[in-house]
Amino acid sequence: MDVSLAVSLQGGPDPQRGIGVVAPFDFALDRELWRWVPDGVSLRLTRTPFVPVEVSLDLARLVSEHETLGEAVRALAASEPEVVAYACTSGSFVGGVAGERAMCEAMTAAGDVASVTTSGALLEALEELGARRVAIVTPYTESVTRSLEEYLAEAGVAVTGRAFLGLTRHIWKVPYRSVVDMARQAVVGAADALFISCTNLPTYDAIPQLEAELRMPVLSANQVTMWAALRRIGVYAVGSYQALLIRTAGPHEEPPPPPAPPVPPAVPPVAQPEEQEGWT
Repeated sequence: MDVSLAVSLQGGPDPQRGIGVVAPFDFALDRELWRWVPDGVSLRLTRTPFVPVEVSLDLARLVSEHETLGEAVRALAASEPEVVAYACTSGSFVGGVAGERAMCEAMTAAGDVASVTTSGALLEALEELGARRVAIVTPYTESVTRSLEEYLAEAGVAVTGRAFLGLTRHIWKVPYRSVVDMARQAVVGAADALFISCTNLPTYDAIPQLEAELRMPVLSANQVTMWAALRRIGVYAVGSYQALLIRTAGPHEEPPPPPAPPVPPAVPPVAQPEEQEGWT
């Protein structure tokens, strides 16, 4: 038999803990969500049904209807996630604080599983950081951005500055450069943190750069969603140089001490001239 074809079937992959994710039908950043997830945890994603509506308050309401969420959570239940996250910022703030709580209750009832939303996770992260004044960046229109401000105000969080793009589609195509430029425009007052809204807006690699430049914690929709969902199952999100993750990181083992340098072999001393035989 050709040895190269011999395959061992013993063992298999390690068991994976599961996080269910319900995202809007146009969500395009699955890979970004995975970047916050440590080994040992898998994401199980599903999307809400397509509706021919551009990004707006109307769309936010449509993709967050309790019946829609319930069907999505029941579909995810077959894979037995330990927690379900609704990954949509506008869909979870459009109904205010009470609406966000009702969404979590509806998802939990549908799947008998703990539930979080992006906007609820945002308030959790701001509380963790002690941030009561935030600057905000969004890709939305002015009306959707204003709705986010109203949600934050209801939760007791003041918005010190804002910047938005006015987009109604193709948000996932926005480059990091535009995100960074908006952040610089938004931070005009005394803010405790910056929040970059919309789970369809790429942010992962922009966060460390902005934190270093702006000297404040930077939160993004996908970051807080994954952070809160993982937190529900006692797991820490991963990510380099992100203030939220550093602040809430779990205990780390002390690295092993470096190995001792090798002991050089003994070398017999060289006799000095006055010690050499026959010296006078």
